[in-house]
Amino acid sequence: MKYRVVLGDREVWVEIAPGGVRIDGRPVECGLERVPGTPLYLLRLGESLRPLVLTRDGRDWLVEWAGERLRARVDLGGLGGSGGGRVGSPGGGGIVRAPMPGLVLRVEVEVGQRVGAGSGLLVLEAMKMENEIRSPRDGVVRRVLVRAGQAVEKGAELVEIGEAVE
Repeated sequence: MKYRVVLGDREVWVEIAPGGVRIDGRPVECGLERVPGTPLYLLRLGESLRPLVLTRDGRDWLVEWAGERLRARVDLGGLGGSGGGRVGSPGGGGIVRAPMPGLVLRVEVEVGQRVGAGSGLLVLEAMKMENEIRSPRDGVVRRVLVRAGQAVEKGAELVEIGEAVE
């Protein structure tokens, strides 16, 4: 999966694949582990471990590292945080699918709820990162096909969005 990360005024591309992690096309040996019950994470770069604090601020993350505080935005596939979900034609029903395997942390909508393009549907944890899956268009939630705590595979059906009827 490819992510566009805007950190302060810098943009980088992070690609996470079975073969490893690449940042701006260069392979990087790294890992990120959460310290349970805290906002503290340990970032492993090569042989070194560096502590950092990650907290959510709306769609963004606040990153505190080595005395600096930066705002970060992570977009899936550079699609503005759309979550890469696919739906049918704009006038008809459609299914939003998981852009990657992961664990459903929160479902933020219910059947019958009106949603706008870009509004959050659910939060999927993948590779120790929270990814907000957003509605690709205006409509009404017809079906919620997952629940919090459920593991899903890439392409799994998550939510069905139907046409809003006045």
